[in-house]
Amino acid sequence: MKCVLLLLILLGVVSGRRTQLLKGLPATSSVEENAAAGVSVYTFNVNVSEGVAILPTIVYSNPLTEAFDIESKGNFEYTVVTTGNPVLDYETMPKSFDLQIFVEDTAGRTDLKTLTVQVKDKNEHPVFQGNMAFQTVTIYVLEGTPVGCIYQVDAADPENAKLKYSLVPASVPFLVEENGTISSTKVFDYEKDPHSYFLNITVTDPDGLNSTKAVNINVININDERPYFTTKKSTYRIPEEQSPGTIVANITAKDPDDEDSPSRLFYSIQSSDRYFSINSLTGVLQVSGRINRDALPLKLHPEVSVVVRVEDSPSGGHTSEMAITVIVDDINDNPPECKPSSFRKEANENMTAGTFLLDLRNYCEDIDVDPSNNQFNFTGLSGFGSNNFALEPTVPGRLVMTGSIDLENPANLGVEVYSLTVRVQDVAYPNYSNIIYIYIRIKPVNDFFPVFSNLSYEFNVPEIIKVGSSIGKVIATDKDWPPSAITYSIVAGGGTRDYTNIFWISPTKGDVKILARLDYETTQKHILTVQASDQEKTATASITVNVLEVNDEEPVCSPNFYSFQIPVSLAVGTNINGFRIECQDRDSDPRSFRYTITEGNMNNHFTFSPSAGSNTSRLILASRFDYDSGLDTNWIYRLRVVITDDNLLSAKDKTTGLVQTGTVSLKIRVIPNPTTVITTTPGFTLVTRRENLYSESAWYVPFVLTLGSLLLLGLLGYLGFLLVAWLRSRRPTARMNAPEKKKPKKEVVVTMTKLNTVFDGEARDPVTGKMYEFNTRSGARRWKKSNEPLQAAPATQVTPSATDDSGQGTEREEAPSKKEPSEKRRELTAETKPAAKPPAGQSETPGQDRLRFQKQKEETEDRGLPSPAPQDRY
Repeated sequence: MKCVLLLLILLGVVSGRRTQLLKGLPATSSVEENAAAGVSVYTFNVNVSEGVAILPTIVYSNPLTEAFDIESKGNFEYTVVTTGNPVLDYETMPKSFDLQIFVEDTAGRTDLKTLTVQVKDKNEHPVFQGNMAFQTVTIYVLEGTPVGCIYQVDAADPENAKLKYSLVPASVPFLVEENGTISSTKVFDYEKDPHSYFLNITVTDPDGLNSTKAVNINVININDERPYFTTKKSTYRIPEEQSPGTIVANITAKDPDDEDSPSRLFYSIQSSDRYFSINSLTGVLQVSGRINRDALPLKLHPEVSVVVRVEDSPSGGHTSEMAITVIVDDINDNPPECKPSSFRKEANENMTAGTFLLDLRNYCEDIDVDPSNNQFNFTGLSGFGSNNFALEPTVPGRLVMTGSIDLENPANLGVEVYSLTVRVQDVAYPNYSNIIYIYIRIKPVNDFFPVFSNLSYEFNVPEIIKVGSSIGKVIATDKDWPPSAITYSIVAGGGTRDYTNIFWISPTKGDVKILARLDYETTQKHILTVQASDQEKTATASITVNVLEVNDEEPVCSPNFYSFQIPVSLAVGTNINGFRIECQDRDSDPRSFRYTITEGNMNNHFTFSPSAGSNTSRLILASRFDYDSGLDTNWIYRLRVVITDDNLLSAKDKTTGLVQTGTVSLKIRVIPNPTTVITTTPGFTLVTRRENLYSESAWYVPFVLTLGSLLLLGLLGYLGFLLVAWLRSRRPTARMNAPEKKKPKKEVVVTMTKLNTVFDGEARDPVTGKMYEFNTRSGARRWKKSNEPLQAAPATQVTPSATDDSGQGTEREEAPSKKEPSEKRRELTAETKPAAKPPAGQSETPGQDRLRFQKQKEETEDRGLPSPAPQDRY
């Protein structure tokens, strides 16, 4: 309910329909701690003209609590009251609660206000702790105990205030100190002083609130005389099997220290004895455990010796001892026992009369010690079918057959086991007896085969049924009596390519269950052969399992991840970078797909066409970008596309049926319009050069890079040929290493225009799983490094050579030499650093031009990409 109210509040805020309905809120109120349930905290009114649709409700409290509720007082007046669950406690709970109160009238207007409830502290009584919090404490003090502490009172104040202790009456020889310690002020004499004192201990807080508890102090006497026995008899006789608590003897003694009062003596048994116990205060010797004369050790030695001790102190003082002898007499207390008490015998149904079955005398006995108590006999053979059996009259306890038994005879009613009883009974009074149970099983013959209720079964099972579910049941019966236990098993069928058998049958119940998931798209029908066996004979039946198709396959789309770049000026309605999504679903029609962008489509710039009814769809720019006015601020869009296979389903089928979804992730980077700055310097010769730079994420067509590479290769070959010819003509063989005289350089100003080759998209290779970048128009591709962003970055750079004195420029390029990997890495590292510009009025030398071009070429070759295009000169 609170979640629905919060949703209504949110809808009210969004629609702008919140009005001032709660009169008197927001507000701040207070309530005392420990307030009972129903205490009014604050009263407010609801200002409505028609009626209240949702009564004022506390939808949220900070911190969370259920200690408050809202009750109606009539005429749109409401009050916030305490619930008592939990009871407010200033010391352990928050001191303030912010209650969010929501109301809605019948016109749909809502209001939400805050009531702040502050919990006020209330002075509470001090509380005793420990034993004094629950009971009257009794303190025992021995006479002659030195003056000092005898007990420590422990109390606490809920407000942590300092407490004071006092006691009454003040005339007693005790005092209580500031820390609650009760101390005695004298040494007690039991014969002269009172034997007990009753004190009231009061603890008081600074505001006068107090609590009082009672303390009872008893003075314990100290004895110094040895007690003596007054009982003279030392031998007693009792029958066995007396109930616990039966009195055997009353042992008495006296203590000279207690001549003027009843003796306070303590009795105990010193010998190790499990049959008797003595009352420690009265000296009554009584039976404490079972006394069995018929078991060891009493069976051989029926006399029990007990040593009784009397002492005048429970913790050890003056003592005396006395020996007591108890003689145990045997009684007839045991019935005859047969072990076992039940017998199971087997007999063939064709046994003849007089066949011996069992002699009960070998299994029964009476354990009474006295011979007059352990004699018994066998009587009372009874039970269903007892006329087929008898006890021999001459030999007690011998059981024989009186005739043959045929289970197929209708007179036997198919009975397989006969239950008989025989009574074994004492000869002596009180004639205890026991019942012997005899079960005689007549072995049957297995004559019939199991029979299935059907020769074939057919089960229809949806493919999404859970593993372990029961899909049907087979039943087989056997006409043998008694019916034989039938065991079920699968003997053929039910296997697939992945599983030997995907079905299981309960051996005892015949329930058929699945062990692996079914797949309609792989196998539509399974045929099983089941067998029923009664351990000797078998029967078989066939089961046909029809797998019913269910929409359980998710749409699979290619590609499932895509990344590309688009210009900010892309026209509305354009198929973005020619992107098309293709989806497949093993159990759905190609027209069943529906495409929805669920995340990342801010300002709804993107849409799919068609949005439903096809397994292919294109990504379309639905509205233009507007960064100038501030409507759009995001340059990177991460779209999450959900593909659902429910387009052909009705609204009812979508609610009750199975719907599967697939997802595709798109990353779109919007590139702003580029700007070009041309710099000119008056008074200098202006050489304008356009330089084609390789960029990892440029915006230009990659064929420029390919064409430039071809031109560069041709130019390098031609320049190499010219360089070899020039060196041969200018340098004799003997002076190959002489330094060359440098020509004067003409001062020029170079203007460069960069042409960027752009890879504007990225995708994942389905075979290797690696990411690659591509140009959506030309189809050119290159592998992407894991830490390399998709953005414009120069890849190759060609610098012009300085013109000679005649004003004509010359270019000299050397063929790239093969380098070791370490040398290539050093050159690539050096290339990342900004190159030093030539002095004013000078351009780079031909050697520098060739070196830089060679490094750029080797870098592109190391990446496994085509060589950069040569520079264009104007």
